[in-house]
Amino acid sequence: MTSCGSRIFTKTLFYKSQSSSTAFSIARTHFLSSSSLRQIRAMATQPTASSPFKKVQIQRDNTTFDAYVIGKDDAPGIVVLQEWWGVDFEIKNHAQKISQFDSGYKALIPDLYRGKVGLDVAEAQHLMDGLDWQGAVKDIEASVNWLKANGSQKVGVTGYCMGGALAIASSVLVPEVDAVVAFYGVPSPELADPIHAKAPVQAHFGELDSFVGFSDVKTGKALEEKLKASGAPHEVYIYPSVGHAFMNSSPEGVERRKNMGMKDEDAAAVELAWTRFCAWMSRFLSV
Repeated sequence: MTSCGSRIFTKTLFYKSQSSSTAFSIARTHFLSSSSLRQIRAMATQPTASSPFKKVQIQRDNTTFDAYVIGKDDAPGIVVLQEWWGVDFEIKNHAQKISQFDSGYKALIPDLYRGKVGLDVAEAQHLMDGLDWQGAVKDIEASVNWLKANGSQKVGVTGYCMGGALAIASSVLVPEVDAVVAFYGVPSPELADPIHAKAPVQAHFGELDSFVGFSDVKTGKALEEKLKASGAPHEVYIYPSVGHAFMNSSPEGVERRKNMGMKDEDAAAVELAWTRFCAWMSRFLSV
């Protein structure tokens, strides 16, 4: 049992609000080499026969989606939301780690892309641009309700980058959520304005993050002001000397970041963020 205790992808980054959803658009200047792409493709498509995750199907409205569950059946639940890549090795690494914190959590990853995985920057951008963000929030709500119907008395939501923005959106739009921890992502006000947050929110940002309007320092501080106005319990942390996606510290994740020109690493920042994550979830999900 585990106890709690970069400049990304491109040189030019900008955030774009849309009337019916939220997305950020990326001007691409760095791509994976073909050899690196083959390596990542193998990671994303490796056989899952020995996977510690159980695949379940969750229904909402008139659609059904796959989700991946790991952890103790009767433990507090945490919905873990993907980056723009999809349900790949890194989000599964995070969920597995989360399931082992404290006395154990039941972590669930909803497949927001319906089985698709971005294997390079262009593919990931295409998948995220095509995401139905309001539908994704409904997937989150269905995932929270599934956990509560299957042994978890309280359920939190966490996410990274795209998933971080959706996690904060869930604090506004999903009444059943008991706590949120978001990493480097803020939704557009058109999707969900954090000034209306109802669930407790903890948020983490890198000082060197270049996603202006989405996860840079200014946006993180603006989020903090909105959370103050909401009256919901909140904490906002900014980590020096790291950029976007600094939590991706698995060997595969580090290699992918290096292949895309992201050199910043800080194991102490990662450990501190996990410690704060554990304290927050333990505080609000304990029965």
